Amino acid sequence: MQTKSYERFAGFCATVAGICAFLYAVSFIVLRSALLSSLFLTLVGLFATPVFVALYHRLRQTEMAFALWALIVGMTGAVGTAIHGGYDLAYNVNIPATPPPFEVLALPNQVDPRGLLTFGFTAIALFVFSGLITRSRVFSHALGYVGYVSAILLAILYLGRLIILDPANPVILGPALLNGFIVGPIWYLWLGAALWQHAPMVAVEFRGVERRVRERREPAMADAYSGVERRMGERRQAQMG
Repeated sequence: MQTKSYERFAGFCATVAGICAFLYAVSFIVLRSALLSSLFLTLVGLFATPVFVALYHRLRQTEMAFALWALIVGMTGAVGTAIHGGYDLAYNVNIPATPPPFEVLALPNQVDPRGLLTFGFTAIALFVFSGLITRSRVFSHALGYVGYVSAILLAILYLGRLIILDPANPVILGPALLNGFIVGPIWYLWLGAALWQHAPMVAVEFRGVERRVRERREPAMADAYSGVERRMGERRQAQMG
C-alpha cells in the first residue's frame, strides 16, 4: 500500500516538474539558451520519475496491466528525457574549443532520436494514464482530459521533429507553445496538488470494500455458528436420551 509520505513526495516532484517544464519552454523558445534549456529538460525527466510511480500506484486497481505498461513506457521516456538533457548540458557547460562540424551536430541524438523518448514515449504514457484516470474515481476526470491534450500535442511534436525538422514550422511551433507554456505545466501542477493534498484514494476505496465484506461476512458467520451450536445441542440431547 502506498504511503502518504510518498504521495506528498511525488506531489512535490510533480510541482517541480511542472515549473521546470514551463522554464524549459521559456529558455528554449524565448531566451534561446541552450544551457538553461538543457538544464531544465534534465530536471523535468528526473522529477517525472516518482510521479509516474505514484500514478501507477493510484491507478493499478483500475487496470493493472495498462497501468504497468504506462509506468514502464513513462519511466523510459522520463529517463530518456533526463539523459538527453544531461548530454546537452554536459556539452554546453564545457563547449569544445573546436566545435564539431554542423553535419555532426545536426545528427539525431543516439539515445533520444528526434525526441522519441522525450515526446513519443511520454505521449504514450500520458495517453494511457489519462485513459485510466477518466475510467476511475481516483482523480478528477478533467485531469485526464488535460492529459489527453498534452499527449496529443507531444505526439505531434515528435512527428514534426521527425519529419519536418524546422522548429519554426507552425506544425512544431504551435504544439510546442501550447504544451510547453500551458497544457504540460498545468497537468503537472494539477497532479502535484492532487497527490499532495488528498489521502490515497485507493486505500480509502479498499477500506470501504473491506468494511462491506466484513459486514456481509459477520452475519453469515453468526448464522453458521448458531447452526453448529444447535447441532451440538441436539447431539447432546440424543446422547442423554
